[in-house]
Amino acid sequence: MGKKRKSRGRAKGDRGRSSCVQCSACGRMVPRDKAKRVTSRHSIISDRTLAQTLEKQGAIISGSVVDKYYCISCAVHRGICAPRERELRKER
Repeated sequence: MGKKRKSRGRAKGDRGRSSCVQCSACGRMVPRDKAKRVTSRHSIISDRTLAQTLEKQGAIISGSVVDKYYCISCAVHRGICAPRERELRKER
Protein backbone atom coordinates (compact mmCIF):
# COMPACT_ATOMS: atom_id res chain seq x y z
CA MET A 1 0.00 0.00 0.00
CA GLY A 2 1.33 3.40 -0.96
CA LYS A 3 1.66 6.26 1.44
CA LYS A 4 0.51 9.80 0.87
CA ARG A 5 3.51 11.56 2.42
CA LYS A 6 7.13 10.53 2.85
CA SER A 7 7.10 11.78 6.46
CA ARG A 8 3.54 10.55 7.12
CA GLY A 9 2.72 14.13 8.18
CA ARG A 10 5.15 14.09 11.09
CA ALA A 11 8.53 15.55 11.97
CA LYS A 12 9.90 12.83 14.21
CA GLY A 13 12.34 11.05 11.90
CA ASP A 14 13.79 7.98 13.66
CA ARG A 15 12.80 8.93 17.20
CA GLY A 16 10.12 6.31 17.72
CA ARG A 17 7.08 7.18 19.78
CA SER A 18 6.62 10.86 20.64
CA SER A 19 4.57 12.38 23.44
CA CYS A 20 1.06 13.68 22.83
CA VAL A 21 -0.34 17.16 23.40
CA GLN A 22 -3.93 18.30 23.58
CA CYS A 23 -5.36 20.50 20.83
CA SER A 24 -6.21 23.95 22.19
CA ALA A 25 -9.37 24.16 20.09
CA CYS A 26 -11.06 20.76 20.10
CA GLY A 27 -9.23 18.82 22.83
CA ARG A 28 -8.01 16.01 20.57
CA MET A 29 -4.80 14.27 21.61
CA VAL A 30 -2.21 14.78 18.86
CA PRO A 31 1.44 13.65 18.66
CA ARG A 32 3.70 16.60 19.50
CA ASP A 33 5.62 16.38 16.24
CA LYS A 34 2.42 16.38 14.18
CA ALA A 35 0.64 19.26 15.94
CA LYS A 36 1.02 22.87 14.79
CA ARG A 37 2.45 25.08 17.53
CA VAL A 38 1.53 28.76 17.81
CA THR A 39 3.58 30.87 20.20
CA SER A 40 2.20 34.20 21.42
CA ARG A 41 3.26 36.70 24.06
CA HIS A 42 0.75 38.10 26.53
CA SER A 43 1.50 41.24 28.49
CA ILE A 44 0.51 41.68 32.12
CA ILE A 45 -0.98 45.12 31.35
CA SER A 46 -4.20 44.77 29.37
CA ASP A 47 -4.44 48.46 28.36
CA ARG A 48 -2.19 48.99 25.32
CA THR A 49 -1.91 52.79 25.63
CA LEU A 50 -0.80 52.50 29.26
CA ALA A 51 1.82 49.94 28.29
CA GLN A 52 3.17 52.20 25.54
CA THR A 53 3.48 55.21 27.85
CA LEU A 54 5.26 53.12 30.47
CA GLU A 55 7.70 51.80 27.86
CA LYS A 56 8.45 55.36 26.70
CA GLN A 57 9.34 56.25 30.29
CA GLY A 58 11.77 53.33 30.41
CA ALA A 59 9.80 50.71 32.29
CA ILE A 60 10.35 47.06 31.49
CA ILE A 61 7.04 45.26 31.19
CA SER A 62 7.26 41.53 31.61
CA GLY A 63 4.98 39.14 29.83
CA SER A 64 4.34 35.47 29.55
CA VAL A 65 4.91 33.32 26.49
CA VAL A 66 2.01 31.00 25.71
CA ASP A 67 2.33 27.98 23.43
CA LYS A 68 -0.84 26.61 21.87
CA TYR A 69 -0.95 23.37 19.95
CA TYR A 70 -3.52 22.69 17.23
CA CYS A 71 -4.40 19.49 15.42
CA ILE A 72 -4.18 19.67 11.62
CA SER A 73 -7.93 20.03 11.07
CA CYS A 74 -8.23 22.91 13.54
CA ALA A 75 -5.10 24.60 12.14
CA VAL A 76 -6.53 24.49 8.62
CA HIS A 77 -9.90 25.76 9.87
CA ARG A 78 -8.30 28.69 11.70
CA GLY A 79 -5.96 29.57 8.80
CA ILE A 80 -2.72 28.71 10.62
CA CYS A 81 -1.68 26.39 7.81
CA ALA A 82 -3.20 25.71 4.42
CA PRO A 83 -3.21 22.72 2.09
CA ARG A 84 -0.74 23.05 -0.77
CA GLU A 85 -1.81 23.15 -4.39
CA ARG A 86 -2.06 19.86 -6.26
CA GLU A 87 1.19 20.32 -8.22
CA LEU A 88 3.17 21.52 -5.18
CA ARG A 89 2.04 18.46 -3.19
CA LYS A 90 3.88 16.18 -5.62
CA GLU A 91 7.25 17.86 -4.95
CA ARG A 92 9.51 16.19 -2.41
